[in-house]
Formats: sequence, C-alpha cells, structure tokens
Amino acid sequence: MKLLVTGGAGFIGSHYVRTRLATPGSHGPRITVLDRLTYAGNRDNLAPVAADPRLTFVEGDICDPLLVDELVAGQDAVVHFAAESHVDRSITTAAEFVRTNMLGTQILLDAAARHRTGRFLHVSTDEVYGSTDTGSWTEDQPLAPRSPYAAAKAGSDLLALAAFTTHCLDVVVTRSSNTYGPYQYPEKIIPRFTTNLLDGLPVPLYGDGSHRREWLHVDDHCAGVDLALHHGRAGEVYHLGGRDELANSDLTDLLLTLTGRGPELVRHVADRPGHDHRYALDSSKITEELGYRPTVALADGLAATVAWYRDNRAWWEPLIARNG
Repeated sequence: MKLLVTGGAGFIGSHYVRTRLATPGSHGPRITVLDRLTYAGNRDNLAPVAADPRLTFVEGDICDPLLVDELVAGQDAVVHFAAESHVDRSITTAAEFVRTNMLGTQILLDAAARHRTGRFLHVSTDEVYGSTDTGSWTEDQPLAPRSPYAAAKAGSDLLALAAFTTHCLDVVVTRSSNTYGPYQYPEKIIPRFTTNLLDGLPVPLYGDGSHRREWLHVDDHCAGVDLALHHGRAGEVYHLGGRDELANSDLTDLLLTLTGRGPELVRHVADRPGHDHRYALDSSKITEELGYRPTVALADGLAATVAWYRDNRAWWEPLIARNG
C-alpha cells in the first residue's frame, strides 16, 4: 500500500509513520511524508525510521498545488494530519490557520479527486463542536466552533465531506479528544507544563483551572486512525474519544506529582478569549462498527510521557530555545 501522509513530521503524524513502519523488512506500507517543517514540524521526529527505504520525505506545503498533484498521483490513500493546531496562536494569526487548514485541505482533495485516490482520511478534532457542560457529542452533533482554529478545522471537515458527495471521493473523517504523548511540541498543556516543571519553572494555568478535557494517548489515536483508514465507511465521521476526563487543575496536580514539584509553581493567569469549558465525545460508533477501544490509561500514559521528556532534553530544549 502506498500512503501520502501530510504533516508526517508533526506530533501525531510522525507517531503514525513510526508505528506503520515498525515492522522491519518489506512488510507494511510505502509512505511519502509531506511536511512544511514549520515550528512544530521536526525531521528529528522521524529519526527512528529515517533510514527505512519504505519512507520518502518531502519538505513542502500542502498549499502548493503543483507539488501536491505530483505527490498524490499513484497513492492508494492520503492520511491528512497537516494543520495549524494551536488555539492561542490562532487568536492572533487566524489567516494562517484558514490558509493551511482550509485551502491546503481543498488542494489535497482536488488532487485526490483528479487521481481517483482510493481513500482520503481526514484527521480532525473535537473542538469543532464548541463546548458542552453535560453529556457527550455524537457524530451528528451540529458544528459550533468557538476559536479561529476550530472554525478552520470545521471548514476543512465540511470540505472533505463535500468532496465525498460532489466527487464521490472515498472520504473518512476522524475527530479526536485531546491527544498527548512523546514528541509533542512544547506549546500544548502537557508538554509545556512538563518541560517547565522539569526545569523548576512556573506553569500558567488558565482561569480557575476548571476547564475539562478528555485525554487520548497518541498510541490510541493512531490506532483509531488506522482502523478508520482501512475499515471505516466512506462518507462517515468517527469519534476517537479518550478514556479519561479531568479538569486542567487536576491534570496539573498529576504533573506536579510526576515531576516532584510543588503547587507554588502554579500561576493562575487570565483566561484566553472564548475558552471552551468542556469537550466530550461519544465513541460508541467506532467501537460498535470497528471494535475500537483505547488501551492506554491516563495514569500510565502520563507517567510514560513525563519520563520521555525527562530523558529527551536534547529533543525539546533546542525547540524552546529557538521558538520560545
């Protein structure tokens, strides 16, 4: 199988590539990674598989139609991870999020339709639904994004689903809970708090810390994406919900314990504009149809993640020094 993986040098995309190439020899897919190597894209994320002859890396932009057309030709499937994804950055630089997440997705879809690509797996987020204080969203929940990032992702979801209807393109969309694990760029809460605490630095907790999230280990996220890629029904959306939901303040307490730091390092800061209070996904559809079940409990995954950052300073210290 020949796969084009966009954003394959980013956090989740690189994990997917490493996982798919974990079997040595000629088994497994032949993967072409397309990544622009923005601040969050890192060739080092692919170092464990860089010498694998089944991997081809192309530095480039999904908004480049000529390059995209060349790379999509001959692929059996596209797995589309590439996106601008940090809510805080989207509040101040929204245009870049619209460009990458919407225009880039449409350029990929156009190429896939021209070349009749076998499947287009579009990776999205629970943030497209907005916020809820009770219950869990099913896949037919109306989209109600509340940040430029979420709005740009919602737009890309709709473009992908429209291509299924308009061009009969074999599209599947996954929407996941907050994902964590090794190689995550230190701007999201878990890697940022972990790296700060390892250095004895304070951590900025928004508001009163009551915002609630479900947490999904990157192993489980990539397993769900691969299930949907191979077995999902065309034109469908599948939720990849986490096993564990907790408030950001409770998450912070867990990270304090794992890093051996005290509560004096927590700094409550002004909440960001339009901060969603709670996300929650109902994942029964993919469980019932495809047998998907997350396997990594938060306590285990979080401990392993903190240990990875403790042991891999050479990976994250240059990123913080370079990008702040």
